[in-house]
Amino acid sequence: MSSFGLSNSNSGNARDNASGNTTTITPQGAPNRRNTELLLLLFAVLIPIFAYANVGLAMDGSLPGGMVAYGCGMGGLAMVAHLVVRKFAPYADPLMLPIATLLNGLGLVMIWRLDKAGDLITKNFSAAPNQLMWSALGVAFFLVVMVFLKDHRILQRYTYISMVVSLVLLAAPAFFPARKEDFGAKIWIHLGPLNMQPGEFAKIILSVFFAGYLMVKRDALALASRRFMGLYLPRGRDLGPIIAVWVVSILILVFETDLGSSLLYFGLFVVMLYVATERTSWIVFGLLMSAVGAVAVASVEPHVKIRIEAWQHPMIAFQDNHPDWATDQIAQSLFSFGSGGVLGSGLGQGRSWLIGFAAKSDFIIGSFGEELGLAGMMAVFLLYGLLVQRGLRTALAARDPFGKLLAVGLSSAVALQVFVVAGGVTGLIPLTGMTMPFLAQGGSSVVANWALVAILLKISDTARRPAPAPAPSPDAEATQIVRA
Repeated sequence: MSSFGLSNSNSGNARDNASGNTTTITPQGAPNRRNTELLLLLFAVLIPIFAYANVGLAMDGSLPGGMVAYGCGMGGLAMVAHLVVRKFAPYADPLMLPIATLLNGLGLVMIWRLDKAGDLITKNFSAAPNQLMWSALGVAFFLVVMVFLKDHRILQRYTYISMVVSLVLLAAPAFFPARKEDFGAKIWIHLGPLNMQPGEFAKIILSVFFAGYLMVKRDALALASRRFMGLYLPRGRDLGPIIAVWVVSILILVFETDLGSSLLYFGLFVVMLYVATERTSWIVFGLLMSAVGAVAVASVEPHVKIRIEAWQHPMIAFQDNHPDWATDQIAQSLFSFGSGGVLGSGLGQGRSWLIGFAAKSDFIIGSFGEELGLAGMMAVFLLYGLLVQRGLRTALAARDPFGKLLAVGLSSAVALQVFVVAGGVTGLIPLTGMTMPFLAQGGSSVVANWALVAILLKISDTARRPAPAPAPSPDAEATQIVRA
């Protein structure tokens, strides 16, 4: 039924055989590409080490003292992850793990570089050690998923449990008091010294729920009652799911004033709904409902209105009599991009720390833009695009409908989050305050994204694993004996 082959996986395998694809599932077996992954991991570790040395030479005139320890630690984590993948998912995609390692390593280098910026030393604690600890915990979580998740189809049993858990995670921040450092958005849970952003885990659990629900209901949701202006309109009783998710996203906007999460969750459901049903009308309805909800909330919710005003007038913060809502973060980010030009100022030689504390979170893209330039930013975005492409390729190769939809959901979650964050930092859309996957400072984000990659690798392993050879037929053996 769907373009992702939800109703017929055999035809997809036949097309792969015809094109000579190396990931074809055949009785003889496909190459597992683990040696390719190992070679790419070597580059994924060496590039951040080189960047680390570059920053030290640019800022201090000497190599960083902890370069050897950093390199050994990062290389050790990457090697352990590779060995676990080789053991428990030998046919998994060979590119996802190196891409995640490279992005995580580059993020650590930039956070350490911003720690050394003069103005930030007096304002903030050193974030790099904490981020390194969270990265190690994220890899540990990755290993747990790889070892104990024997088959991704087990997650289908917990479809409605996932719905309940995700709703609890989404609603939890509204019941915890906000702190000054939350800056208006209630997206954190504060438990003593521990701060957690449950929305990062909710995107994974919601993908499990959406995949399980749409796999069962996709036929009913694909039915159309009438045609209007070239679009097949869904039946009224089938609008319930999208209306429910729309209401949840609006409630998140109202009670938690979190524009980014609202866009992410609603967009995720609409994308998966379109893939499951192939109805363009769902995309149109989703965009219309998203626009109506955003306009309605922005007119009554002060925090959302302030972010829209700051987006429309980013330079007003530099006026003598600027309003209270004015912030110079977006303007400073645009200055960073302009200062970087095509090739950048060089690692450790920019002034993107003028953005302030946000340079380590969502505005870390501005830091990369200034010091690596347009060419470096294109390389970073290509890494994200390649990670999403490999996830969608996994969806095409998956043999079961649940795995296809889950791979699409997880890949779309990464794509939407990158778009929302990068769009806010570059002034394309209002600022959302979400974290850039793997790059930005944030423990919950890095742990959740490592878990997301682990699930994608398990789906990929199942999809690319060679089909078992057919058992010999006793009748055929008897016939051969008689003929002999």
